[in-house]
Amino acid sequence: MYWSKLFIPTLREDPAEAEVASHRLLLRAGYIRQLSAGIYNYLYLAQRAMLKITQIVREEMDAIGAQEFYLPALNPAEVWQESGRWDVMGDNLFRLKDRFGRSLCLGMTHEEVMTSIARGELRSYKQLPQIWYQIQTKFRDEFRPKSGLLRVRQFIMKDSYTFDLTPAGLDESYSKHYEAYCRIFTRCGLDYVVVEAHSGAMGGSQSHEFMVISDAGEDFVVRGQDYAANLQKAVSRPKPPTAPDPAGDLTPEEFHTPGRKTIAEVAQFTNLPETSQMKSLVMVAEGKPVLVILRGDHSLSETKLAGVLGASDLRPAHPEEIREWFGADAGSLGPVGVNNMRVLADEALRGRRNMIAGANKNDYHLRNVTPCEDFQPEFFDLRQVAEGDTSVTDGGPLTVHKTVEIGHIFKLGYKYSESMGLRVLNEAGAEVTPIMGSYGIGIERILCAAVELYHDKDGMALPPSIAPFSVVVTPVNFADKLHSEAAAELYRACRAAGLDALLDDRDERPGVKFKDADLIGVPYRITIGKKLAHGTVEVVDRRNKQSTDVPVGEAAEFVAQKYSAALRR
Repeated sequence: MYWSKLFIPTLREDPAEAEVASHRLLLRAGYIRQLSAGIYNYLYLAQRAMLKITQIVREEMDAIGAQEFYLPALNPAEVWQESGRWDVMGDNLFRLKDRFGRSLCLGMTHEEVMTSIARGELRSYKQLPQIWYQIQTKFRDEFRPKSGLLRVRQFIMKDSYTFDLTPAGLDESYSKHYEAYCRIFTRCGLDYVVVEAHSGAMGGSQSHEFMVISDAGEDFVVRGQDYAANLQKAVSRPKPPTAPDPAGDLTPEEFHTPGRKTIAEVAQFTNLPETSQMKSLVMVAEGKPVLVILRGDHSLSETKLAGVLGASDLRPAHPEEIREWFGADAGSLGPVGVNNMRVLADEALRGRRNMIAGANKNDYHLRNVTPCEDFQPEFFDLRQVAEGDTSVTDGGPLTVHKTVEIGHIFKLGYKYSESMGLRVLNEAGAEVTPIMGSYGIGIERILCAAVELYHDKDGMALPPSIAPFSVVVTPVNFADKLHSEAAAELYRACRAAGLDALLDDRDERPGVKFKDADLIGVPYRITIGKKLAHGTVEVVDRRNKQSTDVPVGEAAEFVAQKYSAALRR
């Protein structure tokens, strides 16, 4: 390809609306342009990079025996109603009606459609296992799209689905995907971690997320030497209280705390640390109130609470509900005397004594409140892990990192096959329900994660496997006949060596050409300049900026070897 013939609309200044590096650089480098909130046009360079990513995904999926489908984005409401997700997905699901008034939606995943195919076609255990996948556009009606391609309303996913006769078969299908995902993300050049995760609205018994650590992310991962989990699911040993509990069998005592509503305000007022207080949170699960008690410095994991309660509908109580149930406002609430709802306490409060809690009376608190004596809670692990906690596996320190999710695999179990009536005959001729798995990869997120990981002040330094071009041949002066002829010959040699080559034939200053090449993320640049008179050219590695003088006749093979070595890493 000749640069002068291509549409690569690079920008000299950072776009004002771009918040994260991948958004800023993909716009500046002419990869994408926004059409509306959360909806982007993918221009020439983006499409080349995305096709390379999808090819890697396709090769690894095919290698585990997966069969590629292409399914409708427009789904009838009936299949989503059968699974129960028509209501569960809420406003995130794009809903519409056709001219006949029939309800439809735009698919954000395809569990229902795949299960409907299986229900209509699979009859016998002899047809199992099956692995079906697709790579196509999905839709999610994001309330607040942001961060460029990281949080959008229209996106491309690889999603695959497995159907097995037994849980042991699902284990094998799950393992195949786990290993395939590791190969995919390694081939895409990403530095990633795999963590235990929560299945959320997908359902199922087990799931893992594949994450890239980045400040651009919105998920959080907890990591230790031998432990990694999504913050929603992570467990730990909490940091010990910063002050010992008062000794003795003391009686709760009310005291005035005028205007002090937050944990921090009460801590300052009493000169006692936040770890000596109880935090009271009122939640509503499936329409029923529940009081959750945490240590003052801890935060609630709503995911853990929903799991404990078996609730798909969970929300904080409204102020008017709190006043009705407690006779006081938030900020003065506590567990003593509460008998009109379940009281759950985090495990970090087990064994604690003589703590401070709200008195259920505005502007008053109680001191000397002891769990299991002054109130009778149910104990569960309900808190989010915090920086400085220690691992339950090896006792080592844990750290919390912001991450970008690039893939997620689920053991769905029987959630969809049971609700949608999928049955096959087993060896004994009896009807049984196949067990399912679901496995997703965000194609754009691979590109964004690569940009977040590998960029500098000059632009992107994309991994060679997913960069739109492998090498750019850059004559300093294309108008010079010797330079232009050498550039054309090198360009042909690079293509003959199997490289995706780009020839920068523009009538631009060398500095402009170098800046553009660095900006768009081409891994290698061959510069043809004054050294041509001595039979050499300069090969520059975009990632580390190292420059090597190479005989002009060996330059294409030199780059091809570096490119191949990079792919093997």
